[in-house]
Amino acid sequence: MEKQKRRLEVCLSPAIYSRHADDQNIVVIVDILRATSSICAAFQNGVKAIIPVSTVEEARQKKQQGYMVASERDGYVLDFADFGNSPFNFIPEKVAGKEIVYSTTNGTRCINMAAHSKAVVVGAFLNISALADWLISQDAPVLIFCASWKDRFSLEDTVFAGALAERLLNSGKYETICDAVTASLDLWGLAKADLHSYILKAAQKERLASKGLDDCIEYCHTPDQTRVVPAFKNGILVDLLRSPVRADV
Repeated sequence: MEKQKRRLEVCLSPAIYSRHADDQNIVVIVDILRATSSICAAFQNGVKAIIPVSTVEEARQKKQQGYMVASERDGYVLDFADFGNSPFNFIPEKVAGKEIVYSTTNGTRCINMAAHSKAVVVGAFLNISALADWLISQDAPVLIFCASWKDRFSLEDTVFAGALAERLLNSGKYETICDAVTASLDLWGLAKADLHSYILKAAQKERLASKGLDDCIEYCHTPDQTRVVPAFKNGILVDLLRSPVRADV
């Protein structure tokens, strides 16, 4: 008997997450510019664990408890934080072997929103092949959750959702009747021939450029720079493929 295909959906904004939420989902958090790209870079550079918190108040309390904190709002590093939200901040000299508290405008809130799910993992172009391989090895429905920007549609997150959805559907293990998947695939089809040029249209690119923070745009859209798969377990992010916990869910 042919094995039943698993459901694939895309959630385009945290504002509609409740319409997609299911405790059986593996949820892929996507915040390409810049949180999930930075998380992947941090694990590639040897961070031990990342503690994602949703609010500035939580991040401040963790700093008072002695944690190193990476935190920003609207691109600006918070006054008590050790550094901000660029993947270039998470260099080995700063993060190797450390537990770091992390709080951003959009991405870390979504990680905590999805904590009820079967599993929560972090997706970026940086780890897209490792992530797709791991997801395909599982036997669970997948929701690609775009962190967006303050609940608004995000071009770069949706393009990534299409890139990942294409790989999952091509595996033959997934099926979809989700219009957001179809839209994501269509955008990816437009973007993939020259992703770096296409993504210059993104509003977030302009927001970052206005603050001089757009130096990481190309890096964040360069696939397969790492084989890490960060996952949210017991309140912290760890790398599923390197941590002592089981790599399957």
